Amino acid sequence: MPKQFHPVAEITTTSGYDGEVRLKPLSRFSIEYILKKSLQIGTSYDSLVSLKLEKTIGLGKRMRFRFEGIDSHNKAKNIIGKTIFASTNADDAINLIGSDLLGFNIVTSSGTIVGKLKDVMWLPSNDVYVVFNGEKEFLVPIVPEIVLSVNYEEEKILISSIDGLIN
Repeated sequence: MPKQFHPVAEITTTSGYDGEVRLKPLSRFSIEYILKKSLQIGTSYDSLVSLKLEKTIGLGKRMRFRFEGIDSHNKAKNIIGKTIFASTNADDAINLIGSDLLGFNIVTSSGTIVGKLKDVMWLPSNDVYVVFNGEKEFLVPIVPEIVLSVNYEEEKILISSIDGLIN
């Protein structure tokens, strides 16, 4: 079962005297989830505390964030190094790239076992699974046409049987 909250960013530094912070994104969905989802902050799933975005300043890589209750430089310094978690649903795309999938078996729709998920690479056009079968690695694009389903109970990811993908 996918987690209810997914890590999306790490607070890296303060910016200014009004409690603004800068973030290191942990996935391509980070900014979208921070702006649209309910948030939690903490160092692990066991220590999460509710967090609400007050406003954003700037655009792109220079974007700064201010959260409710963090209104001074000192309060902002206290949250450096903590992780921001966003609420997720079972069908959210971010569940296809979580670190909890590492070690899952990759199986084609025809039943062929491709290998185990070794890593997830975050590339400009789309993310890819790095799959290792004991001899060599395969890159599997994480797109709806290829990744059909994720089964958390069986620790299995089902992919399409496309010619040339794993040959």
